[in-house]
Amino acid sequence: MRKLFTEFNLKNIRIKNRIGVPPMAAGLTESGTVTPKNIEHYSKLAKGGAGLIIQEATCININARFSENQLGIWTDDQIEGLRQIVDAVHRENCNIFIQLQHSGLTGISEPHLSPSPFQHEAFGRVYEAKYEMSVETIQSIQHDFIQAAIRAYQAGYDGVELHGSRSFLICQFFNRFVNQRTDKYGTAPETFVTEIMDGIRQKTPGGFIVGIRLGGFEPQIDDAIRHAMVLEQHGVDFIDIGDGFFGAQGARAEADYPYSHTVHAAQLIKEQVSVPVFAVGEIKTPELAEEILNTTNVDLVHIGRGFLANPNWANDARGNDVC
Repeated sequence: MRKLFTEFNLKNIRIKNRIGVPPMAAGLTESGTVTPKNIEHYSKLAKGGAGLIIQEATCININARFSENQLGIWTDDQIEGLRQIVDAVHRENCNIFIQLQHSGLTGISEPHLSPSPFQHEAFGRVYEAKYEMSVETIQSIQHDFIQAAIRAYQAGYDGVELHGSRSFLICQFFNRFVNQRTDKYGTAPETFVTEIMDGIRQKTPGGFIVGIRLGGFEPQIDDAIRHAMVLEQHGVDFIDIGDGFFGAQGARAEADYPYSHTVHAAQLIKEQVSVPVFAVGEIKTPELAEEILNTTNVDLVHIGRGFLANPNWANDARGNDVC
């Protein structure tokens, strides 16, 4: 059996292959509550043969959204709809994690929050956090993450992924160009996450999976490697590598590197940690997915655009035996 279609264990679950569907916002709700379209969307992806789906960024606080039509997990009333997504995916012998997210500086609500005062321009808009977050505010947001994870467990998800990339709040803590704090949340920025992990572990069974989407250049690869090693020491179950804070990232892969810069970061981080590492970025064909698994030693490859274009991507790849 070729590596792309080999099973592997992630803590207490067996994932049937090395193909993942990464979190991709679908915008199929207007109130944050799951709709039939959400359920249909994830059911279709699960039928396509992936071993793991990570549900799109699902917001932990109604005031922390990046858009009006973002899925939410900020109230118990949302659990039943989320459970229907889980059930639809599990019926297809596919595992599912939910990505827990807080926008921080880049949210649609004001005042904007950031570890330190910071101004950021993106998508034609200027975002500005005028004040350093108070410790009380930090602890309140950590509580929101923990409560969201409890709801995810109650809804039946196999685990959670803390969203620490793509300019959102956890990413802002990790990036030393953004985070200029002088307390423990600045000098040891991983503390923001490790305290959330501790809270989740105290409130969920030991088998519940807790991973993170981590910026691969945050702001440099050496920083990301350090973050990954600290999180591994603290018991993170997997590390999913993505982009860091847009506009505040350092050097990326060399020009002659054959894959994307995020795959490059995943490869370098995997060399330094033993926990499962996931890679994403411009992986369009089964041949390329197989090659990356074998040459970088990452544990799982995410296929994003491929599944959006063809929800049956994994089944077709296996049927054609093209790897």
